Amino acid sequence: MATPTGDRCYPAFLLLNKIRDVLQCVAMTIQLAVLCDAATDYSGKLNILGTFDTIFAQQFPAAHPQCSVALRVAFTKMEEGNHTLKINFVDEDGQSIMPSVDIPVEVILPGDATFISRNFVLNIQQLKFETPGLYAIEIAVDGKSESSISLAVKEIPKEGGPQPGFQS
Repeated sequence: MATPTGDRCYPAFLLLNKIRDVLQCVAMTIQLAVLCDAATDYSGKLNILGTFDTIFAQQFPAAHPQCSVALRVAFTKMEEGNHTLKINFVDEDGQSIMPSVDIPVEVILPGDATFISRNFVLNIQQLKFETPGLYAIEIAVDGKSESSISLAVKEIPKEGGPQPGFQS
């Protein structure tokens, strides 16, 4: 079928089928990756409290009492099957500051779904920082790096007043 200007025109149902086919081929995406005070997954809803990217400490080594890594990942039909989500907290030299966490993930999509979203929450207690500097939370799926969350850890200047952010 052609329009008066000669352009090809597709019936709506063919266009919708084409869009569906394209969406089924789009790869997995990390929709959200944050460091926060607390997070929960409640019936598929990801609840996040107090995201941050900087921690201030009066002295080092310092321990941050409690935080959470919150992730929301969308998988497509292409990713159906078993996978491993790896979370690794590293310093600026790439050295782990805590044991990495491997999370087994089984992806099964309902019959008519083109994607499914899954929430992941990692709660961390007494996270220790030996020195101020830049840190990162590396996120990988099946050994492939997918995302990273940056964290700056700073020392409060002795002569200065209170600084914004969290204090250990």
